[in-house]
Amino acid sequence: MLKVLGLGDNVCDVYLHTGTMYPGGQAVNFAVYARMLGAESDFMGVFGKDAVADHVQASLDAHGVGHSHCRIYEGENGFARVTLVDGDRVFKGSNKGGVLQQHPIYLEKEDLEYADGFNLIHTTNNGFTDGLLPALHGLHPEVLAGRRPAVAGRRWNEEDRVERVCPYIDFAFLSCSDLNDEETEKLCRKLYEKGCSVVTATRGSKGATVFDGERFYCQLPDYVTPVDTMGAGDSFATAMLITILKKLETQPEGSWKNSEIRAEILPEALKAAAVFSA
Repeated sequence: MLKVLGLGDNVCDVYLHTGTMYPGGQAVNFAVYARMLGAESDFMGVFGKDAVADHVQASLDAHGVGHSHCRIYEGENGFARVTLVDGDRVFKGSNKGGVLQQHPIYLEKEDLEYADGFNLIHTTNNGFTDGLLPALHGLHPEVLAGRRPAVAGRRWNEEDRVERVCPYIDFAFLSCSDLNDEETEKLCRKLYEKGCSVVTATRGSKGATVFDGERFYCQLPDYVTPVDTMGAGDSFATAMLITILKKLETQPEGSWKNSEIRAEILPEALKAAAVFSA
């Protein structure tokens, strides 16, 4: 069975208009969605000691997602304040990761050995994990950078960060809903040239654009009337990656480097991603 690891942030999204909190965070979302799609998945991150942390951990248990290598510190768990406007989630502030700010994730020898047992590791913009990428890249799994809705495009335009992280990322995901076609393709090429093997730009109702260094692939969304867009980007990325990994299980080792095999797999993965995220 495929094994994947979500490494980074966990939060609860506190919906102000209903007084209800929901577990989330890019790394947690990835791990839970991967489990829904049939993969074995774990989450590794930092928890506080409060009701928010308890709720996330209980939710991971309920979904069969392991979290044995997480750290727990005194203080607030990460949370974000959210409301809905015409079905679109709108963020109203957060505690910036809570205890994760003061206690970022570190990797000891046993943690690296543990991480080496997965097929893919998902890290996130919000998880304070940039410094871990060189060590993770030396392991066997593929490494991808999680997207952050609405601001990932700006983060990827920070030159120092691009230089720092791109050489260690196999799959990069970024939000480009505010960019036109030409700007999106330019940014995808830039990240590829800096070291990312496959770059995926999600663009809301305009769909997704993917660049693998040789060609661009486009995928329109499965149009639905959204009840809530929270998690749409994370679910797209997860379904795309799990589909790719499942397809590669039937191919000879190293076949992903073959452009014709990528040209066969990527459209299927993008379609599966559109369906799942919808």
